[in-house]
Amino acid sequence: MPQATASAKDSNLGRDDAIALYTVMQTIRQAELRLGTLFADGEVPGFIHLSVGQEAVPAGVTAALEPIDTVASNHRGHGHAIAKGLDLDRFVMEIMGKDGGYCRGRGGSMHVADAKIGMLGANGIVGAGLPIALGSALAHQVKKTGAVAVVFFGDGALAEGAMHETFNLAALWKLPLVMVCENNGWAEFSPTAREFVAKLGDLAHAFRIPASLIDGNDVMAVYNATRKHVAAARAGEGPQFIECKTQRVRGHFEGDQQKYRDPADIAAATKDDPMHKIEKDLADMQVSAAEIEKVKTDVAARVEKAITAGRNEPLPKFAEAFGDVYTPTARH
Repeated sequence: MPQATASAKDSNLGRDDAIALYTVMQTIRQAELRLGTLFADGEVPGFIHLSVGQEAVPAGVTAALEPIDTVASNHRGHGHAIAKGLDLDRFVMEIMGKDGGYCRGRGGSMHVADAKIGMLGANGIVGAGLPIALGSALAHQVKKTGAVAVVFFGDGALAEGAMHETFNLAALWKLPLVMVCENNGWAEFSPTAREFVAKLGDLAHAFRIPASLIDGNDVMAVYNATRKHVAAARAGEGPQFIECKTQRVRGHFEGDQQKYRDPADIAAATKDDPMHKIEKDLADMQVSAAEIEKVKTDVAARVEKAITAGRNEPLPKFAEAFGDVYTPTARH
């Protein structure tokens, strides 16, 4: 299958666009690290699954999209939501279970959504975002919106029947669907190689779906590959597939002690940091260290502002918990 080997020099991104990409990546990184601390301190209910080390994928993919395009996410979806443009204050409120959150605190970490900007939502069911994005792509095709649907899923979803059904229907109907696999090598607590025998590129080829295998830690490579595949899907050439090789730095969920994992593997994942790659690209584009540091400082201030807003927001009222669950009916 085709291999994308793009870098900053062969990207059409200008200096300001590259800084904007870095800002998105820093926002994802800093927001998630702070959410991890809040979870440890008991300020975030339920479980959260962080995407630390995978920030280049959502940043690079969404940079190649238009506002009309739709995105379906998965349980490790904070980065997708932030990159798609969700308001950081309301995003943090939702994670903290507050009334001002996108789902009024009812969805939490794994169900953040905002249909107004095309964020179809995160999803706690492995692989469930695939058929949702398939339906969105079908709607785009029927309504002739000119938009594409994008779905993010991990390699833990490779053996799910929903993925194979989505590949098949998308190819049969030539739907404008771009499928992005964040292949971090792990399916929950097991190496993916123990659960799935095929190569993803070969599988996509079996369904006659164009595919690229790229370095998911290189945001420029992600952007360039996505731009190519999105253009093809938008032009009516049918579904497209992008496999982004990346790593999972943290555990499957916050609190996961990762006793099943070789410490050397964790160290290697930490070393191959996408932030280092883009910072080198920025330096090559004559972006100064002071400018890079200012991005970090500005992002940190925005994240702290969002956390303060979340802390100050009231919890939902219990009496309203059934709202939007049942359709009101007249009593007879």
